[in-house]
Amino acid sequence: IAQLQKLCRQPSIAAEGVGLEEAAQMVMEMLQALGAKVQGIPVDGGPKMVFGELGEGKKTLAFYDHYDIQPPDPLELWKSDPFAAEIREGYMYSRGVADNKGDLVARICAVDAYQKAVGPLPLRIKFIIEGEEEVGSTHLEEFAKKNKDLIGADAMIWEGSGKDPSERPFLYYGMKGLAYFELRAKGADHDLHSSWGTVAPDPAWRLTWALSTLKDEKENILVEGLMEHFAQPEEKDMELLRQAPFDEEGYRKSFGIAKWLQGWSGLDLKVRHYLWPTCTINGIKTGYQGPGTKTVLPAEAMAKVSFRLVPDLTPELVAKLLRQHLDRRGFKDIEVELLNGELPAKGPVDSAIAQADRRAVKEVYGQEPIIYPMVAGTGPMYPLSTMLGIPVSSGMGVGHADDRIHSPNENIRVEDYIQVIKYNGVLIQKFAEG
Repeated sequence: IAQLQKLCRQPSIAAEGVGLEEAAQMVMEMLQALGAKVQGIPVDGGPKMVFGELGEGKKTLAFYDHYDIQPPDPLELWKSDPFAAEIREGYMYSRGVADNKGDLVARICAVDAYQKAVGPLPLRIKFIIEGEEEVGSTHLEEFAKKNKDLIGADAMIWEGSGKDPSERPFLYYGMKGLAYFELRAKGADHDLHSSWGTVAPDPAWRLTWALSTLKDEKENILVEGLMEHFAQPEEKDMELLRQAPFDEEGYRKSFGIAKWLQGWSGLDLKVRHYLWPTCTINGIKTGYQGPGTKTVLPAEAMAKVSFRLVPDLTPELVAKLLRQHLDRRGFKDIEVELLNGELPAKGPVDSAIAQADRRAVKEVYGQEPIIYPMVAGTGPMYPLSTMLGIPVSSGMGVGHADDRIHSPNENIRVEDYIQVIKYNGVLIQKFAEG
């Protein structure tokens, strides 16, 4: 617990470049304490990759994690300092404690405990830990292509999943991709008095009209060609979702929402969530946003828009289709910049690591895990797993239904954290046994 608090108290904000070197050094020292051979590998234009290797055996198991975190904003909504790692009523609160420092430290502690309680590791373990996952893992694909032998393993465990609102553990074997854009509309070369709204262009309206063409009120994505490239869900994935329970009511109450979009429920809801692409406005900025009033006609409007991708969509394809879509509708003046892109990844559900993972969960958690073919979020699973042909499983993590990752008061339950340490020790043994 103290080791996790120590790492959480070190800010490591990728978007702002804050504390990354210090956090990387702390992780390297933790790995060195295990007896691992550790490297801090420089990355041109990005924070260093931390690589650790230890153990002997015929099999090699890789753990992927990241030491970077999201910004803590808005600070005023936190009930305690976001970097205090304060424990209250069995919960630890800190930015990054659930995503992904809790999983990372749990795995390090599990290897430490295994060596002390059981003996030498029954296989070789590699730790692959990056410092820019929260900004799209910009340099990871290039790193993976140059370091295939270094990364190479028989299997990989991803960041880690968690428990649903009914306290059921779940696992997954794929992730959606991402295409993240910035759209900009411009008017005058400086803000004008709003009385000029009679005849001068209003970029805020212009951007609003452009955004309204991307999706309709029934949640259909309207960008021409995009859904034509969407590979319809495979029957084996549909069967997994038919069997997988999903706590609709629990998640809905946890989020504080009255109902799901379009009244979706059952299999329709699961398919939409796990296997369909999305189009989301992540943020809009324009004009005056301070207290009181200021009658102004803004000179510029900007929106952040992201698309979650499933096979066979790629960031480059979506960028091309989005540009063509806006041009056809007379919005050639709207600037479009692709800020980040990640490919979707999908692995086999019956691999040796998938089976070992399920056995480990059943032994430690006392129940069979829920199996999802993909998770709705995004991570760099493609370059580290799919591209290199390494079977992957999510592994169990410290997450729970109200962990509030990327939001104020991010938290984990200390009891879950300890359970995840035990689970990782069992997983190592199960995979080594075959």
